[in-house]
Amino acid sequence: MASQMDFTSETLFRDPATEIAKLRAHGPVVATRFPIVGRVWVTTTYDTTVQVLKDSSTFTLRKEGGALAGLRWWMPKFVAALATNMLTMDEPDHTRLRSIVDEAFRRRAVLDMEPHIRAIADHLAGELFALGSPADLVQRYARMLPLSVICELLGLPAADRPKFIAWANTTTNLTSAFGFLRMLGGMRKMRRYLESRLQVAREQGGEGLIAELVRVGSEGGRITPDEMVSMVFLLLGAGSETTTHLISGSGFELLKNPDKRDWLAADWSRAGLAVEEFLRFVSPVQFSKPRYVRRDVELGGVRLKKNDRIMVMIAAANLDPAAHPHPDRLDLERRPNRHISFGTGIHFCLGHQLARIEAICALQALFTRWPKLRLAVEPSEIHWRRRPGIRMIEKLPVVAGD
Repeated sequence: MASQMDFTSETLFRDPATEIAKLRAHGPVVATRFPIVGRVWVTTTYDTTVQVLKDSSTFTLRKEGGALAGLRWWMPKFVAALATNMLTMDEPDHTRLRSIVDEAFRRRAVLDMEPHIRAIADHLAGELFALGSPADLVQRYARMLPLSVICELLGLPAADRPKFIAWANTTTNLTSAFGFLRMLGGMRKMRRYLESRLQVAREQGGEGLIAELVRVGSEGGRITPDEMVSMVFLLLGAGSETTTHLISGSGFELLKNPDKRDWLAADWSRAGLAVEEFLRFVSPVQFSKPRYVRRDVELGGVRLKKNDRIMVMIAAANLDPAAHPHPDRLDLERRPNRHISFGTGIHFCLGHQLARIEAICALQALFTRWPKLRLAVEPSEIHWRRRPGIRMIEKLPVVAGD
């Protein structure tokens, strides 16, 4: 029997552990309906989630013949073109595209960027209340840091960042036909913009990952023009949006729990350990992309049929008591921490190092500059956007404190 759950509800985002436990009670794999995707199986445990992510021959992103599991027949063609990236590819195309962007990332030496990321975070923290108090920690800080970093990494002009913020805001509410059409408009504009930046890189060269991707492609990397646009679209979106909500979600938890904030501020060498727990507990990315079941298979004692669709619920795996003792508790000293917020298997997140560095720098810069920072409203007054699949705080008003 299908389980009915509202994956856009405030109740789910406010208390995911309780709501996911209710879903898990129906079984390790549950039939349900997901917004836009439609009827789909959902994993609710750590083991079933990992099994799907690692078995890329049984659970594939594309159907035999190439159809993408997450696309619907009524979606415009340009959406399919933007979806032609390594996140939506099975082997061997996944390895082909991943090797191209891996090479570009190696040339940029992401780990060497930490001092610069820290400097950007320090500057943004200092400017937090430049437009007045209270300040929205999401828009004034959590969004600006990863967006600044990924724009620099890609080689995009700083003057264009307001465009990216506007486009990103079109993706935050997908609960209605209007919201989806608004998102399509933003995606269309972004595609045209990225095509123009790639053309500039082909003609003039330059610095940044866009120029590096063009150079790698010209040196023999097999990548089509559509794949190049889609790759940059993926890097820009994945490199900023999810980290935005990791930073804001982590900041919210520390603002709610002053004792944990004080523990962290007493020794910032603990920040790496704390960020791993925020990745598990906040789980900004709640779901993977839909996959096709390529053959009849049993998963968690549930029989799935060929051509069924399945989505792994990363948040459920991260809150599974079988994998994490007392998963509903935020434990900044948790060891071991087996979260899978970056996925696992061949699609393990390319930007995991960058996201970790940004989160560490963001929290340290913020609470060092504003050690008495506090919420301007009660925690119960904080709301989440109704975006299925991503846990994002709408606004996080803060004041400097006494």
